[in-house]
Amino acid sequence: MCVIISPMNTIISKRTYQAIYRLLDMVSPVDFDCGTLCGAACCVCAYEPDDVDFHAEGDENADNYMGLYLLPGEDQIFDMDPSSKDTDCDWIDWGYLQAEDYEFPESWTGKVCFIQCRTAPVCRRKKRPIQCRTFPLAPHIDENGIFNMILHCDELPYECPLVTGYKDGSIALEERFIQATYTAWKHLLMDPRIYDLVEMDSELRVENGFDIIIIK
Repeated sequence: MCVIISPMNTIISKRTYQAIYRLLDMVSPVDFDCGTLCGAACCVCAYEPDDVDFHAEGDENADNYMGLYLLPGEDQIFDMDPSSKDTDCDWIDWGYLQAEDYEFPESWTGKVCFIQCRTAPVCRRKKRPIQCRTFPLAPHIDENGIFNMILHCDELPYECPLVTGYKDGSIALEERFIQATYTAWKHLLMDPRIYDLVEMDSELRVENGFDIIIIK
């Protein structure tokens, strides 16, 4: 049985999240299935935090798949009632991180939703989280407070052909995807805690000397 603990509140409504999901449903980073280039590495990579508290029934392979934390309020998209007609319990495991135990901004307190795909690399595409939908781009706020979308440059436990391909000029990202991703994050940044997260991640990139490539 799936048990839901109320995570952090948000100023972004379910309707707004649904609109963002619909916008991103219409675009893709490239005009083909990029998973064919790497065996869907971002879906099946074996990694998860060691102390995630799971409250869902998981299959025996759940620990083999990478998980993602949801943004504040993004959990509104998912139906974790096992008796519901549209339940999402059959393809994801649902857990929680304690925000204070991880590198989240100080404004993040309490439970942070963390999910893992049971059926990787196959998922319900219309329910992919924001982090799946907007990769390989990432929101970045510079020292002057300017918001841009950049090529993902943070450390990953796998190599992404879209990132390496963009850098060497062998792969171009779809312009509609770039614009839609920029628009989506512009709306998401209206939530102060999401802004705090992006600002913190941006500062860490600069401190670590990562190569910041502005896309838009």
